[in-house]
Amino acid sequence: MRSINLVLPPPNDKQYLFLKDTHKYIAFGGARGGGKSWAVRVKAILLCLHYAGIKVMIVRHTYPELRANHIGPMRQMLGDIAEYKESVKEFHFPNGSVILFRHCQNEKDVDKYQGTEVDVLFLDEATQLSEEVFNRIKACVRGVNSFPKRIYLTCNPGGVGHAWVKRLFVDRSYNTGENSEEYSFIRSLVTDNKALMREDPDYIRQLEALPPKLRRAWLEGDWNIFEGQFFEEFRDDPAHYLDRRHTHVIEPFRPPREWTVVRSFDFGFSKPFSCDWWAIDYDGRAYLILQLYGCAGVPNEGVKWHPPQIFAEIARLEREHPYLKGRQIFGVADPSIWDGSRGIPIIEDADRAGVYFTPGENTRLPGWMQCHYRLAFDENGFPMVYFFKNCTHAIRTLPLLQYSDTKPEDLNTEQEDHFADSFRYFCMSRPIQPVYKPEKKIPDKDPLNLYTAY
Repeated sequence: MRSINLVLPPPNDKQYLFLKDTHKYIAFGGARGGGKSWAVRVKAILLCLHYAGIKVMIVRHTYPELRANHIGPMRQMLGDIAEYKESVKEFHFPNGSVILFRHCQNEKDVDKYQGTEVDVLFLDEATQLSEEVFNRIKACVRGVNSFPKRIYLTCNPGGVGHAWVKRLFVDRSYNTGENSEEYSFIRSLVTDNKALMREDPDYIRQLEALPPKLRRAWLEGDWNIFEGQFFEEFRDDPAHYLDRRHTHVIEPFRPPREWTVVRSFDFGFSKPFSCDWWAIDYDGRAYLILQLYGCAGVPNEGVKWHPPQIFAEIARLEREHPYLKGRQIFGVADPSIWDGSRGIPIIEDADRAGVYFTPGENTRLPGWMQCHYRLAFDENGFPMVYFFKNCTHAIRTLPLLQYSDTKPEDLNTEQEDHFADSFRYFCMSRPIQPVYKPEKKIPDKDPLNLYTAY
């Protein structure tokens, strides 16, 4: 038998607990950046080297995530120890062990794996899977042999699977047929991942810059926070309309001609559409200067907003409104208006009216993060986005939006969310870095003891 030389860095304390755990169901995580993917890769490899002929499967939401987080790094780790077969997405070891890589975005994907039989299953980012998918895919763990039968899960608060992962591993509340002694939870935080803290010290500052609820979930690993107001940082304080501190709503003014103007648009068949014009100053700060808002086919101030009329009115405003007249305007819109499944794509009505758009980036969570980054106040009380007080629909709807019950870190889409989506498309077209607040400096020696309040 040929010798194998696999060199691995030492695990941190939480990764070590994960590698040693022998429960049937082992969940690892609780916060972002805790070193979960490394632990999955190493545990899968060690199982295959120790048990000749064992079959292991690693599942993630999409195949690109598998390639980036596992297949690529494992090819570097393993070298010629195991052969990767691209056609079947598997590593084959000389002792007969196999690591399978499979993606699972929905219940239809689970159907493809009904005949798959493995000894150990890894569900990476398990909170991206529904409980129905979990219950079906765990049936793959079976077989008449002496190999261990285990399911390893990595997880963060949030996602469609937030509730069932929290119930089993955090609350430890079990239904009939579930044995509490089979479940183990290893809570890991970004501060446990010394390698990440050393190589990317700015990562923790990005988490600290998040709004309070997301910061508690993704930095502190708090599973009890996704409820209530989605944009909790939003402020409408008339006392600060003029000085613009600690408020997002301000008095209107005519933007300078040199500022860039961006038009964002979200269309709704049954909900309101929202067309929004943003002026961007020299510092990259955005101002919502004008809105056109209404329901397609529903009377609104005497107008029925069918698509041709919507874009005709947008074109008229850009010809005549003093904030917009004579400006070059860049448009970004809901990608669904390019979809022709309901007939002629709506974008054709826009083109005929001379109102041009590019498709907006529709990745939801990064988009919401950009919205939060713009709403955050810096150390002097200034945000990176303002709303003119005449943009009443934005000011009315944004603070009413709630977290989703099924995807707890996402927005509840059953609400009046079309301005929020338009806001998101705009933010993704002009992404910014999080607002960092400088840490308070405390002198090493303070003979007057002036800093005890800190």
